[in-house]
Amino acid sequence: MPGPSSSRKGAPVLVDTFGRTATDLRVSLTDRCNLRCSYCMPPEGLDWLPKPELLTDEEVLRLVRLGVTELGITEVRYTGGEPLLRRGLTEIVRRTAALAPRPQVSLTTNGIGLDRLAAPLADAGLDRVNVSLDTLDPATFKRLAHRDRLGDVLAGLAAARAAGLTPVKINAVLMRGVNDHEAVPLLRFCLEHGYRLRFIEQMPLDAQHGWTRENMITAEEILDRLSAEFDLVPGDAHARGSAPAEAFTVDGGPAQVGVIGSVTRPFCGACDRVRLTADGQVRNCLFATEESNLRDAMRGGATDEELLERWRAAVRAKRAGHGIDDPSFLQPSRPMSAIGG
Repeated sequence: MPGPSSSRKGAPVLVDTFGRTATDLRVSLTDRCNLRCSYCMPPEGLDWLPKPELLTDEEVLRLVRLGVTELGITEVRYTGGEPLLRRGLTEIVRRTAALAPRPQVSLTTNGIGLDRLAAPLADAGLDRVNVSLDTLDPATFKRLAHRDRLGDVLAGLAAARAAGLTPVKINAVLMRGVNDHEAVPLLRFCLEHGYRLRFIEQMPLDAQHGWTRENMITAEEILDRLSAEFDLVPGDAHARGSAPAEAFTVDGGPAQVGVIGSVTRPFCGACDRVRLTADGQVRNCLFATEESNLRDAMRGGATDEELLERWRAAVRAKRAGHGIDDPSFLQPSRPMSAIGG
């Protein structure tokens, strides 16, 4: 595959009309998942995308290469669905890490299969992982995910730590009446094992469209529950930059816990993310209702420069914020598993 010509080196990066620059690319490798978490999909699962609609490994890598070498992308995070289900994942990571300039390469996963793949992925150049873990109770895990796989997730976490994929971050979503009593135990677990915990407000991205604000555990509630057991000191707001999590030092440090208040404490003004779905659509936000199709253009013979201009145009159209608090807000038609986290 020929690389971009030198005439493209002065091309503008991914900037929207509000002056935000996208440097963090989230790439979904599949919409499939081996769990059925209630805040994402129904117990019976979803109709998966047909394989011909998915980007091939080479198509993924072409777009990632353009993003990194031409558009200023500095971090590539592979997501899903569940990205560990992608057969070519290790080679995709290897070739991504070999790009110049080298991006940071990370992975968001449910952890199932990570016990086998952590070491090969680290050898391929993966820098770190984010693992979803909402409960430490096997019965609650089975209730939430409709699969009895907590042991596999815990084994995956241990393997990631052993492979040096640090800091190993854990993402937890608390749900009222389900696991909201586990905020303190989850943090104690992470402190004991050296994992970095981040609580995320439940977002309206479930396929069932059953999300309600009343049932959501807010960032304020999470902090209240943690503060009853731990001494939390907020981090420097300026040092946060575009990071989605508000960081708090725990009991004098150095350990920290993060809270991502996507709904009640939106951070849209500093957002630096752009997403590529498994079927090749550019999305500027998890809650976007518009997409820009790079897959069909690529398969239709588009040059690198034509793909770059389509991508720039897509990001220029990014909205000021997700608008969840606006009366006109509409939940996106794609659920989280089809968008990529």
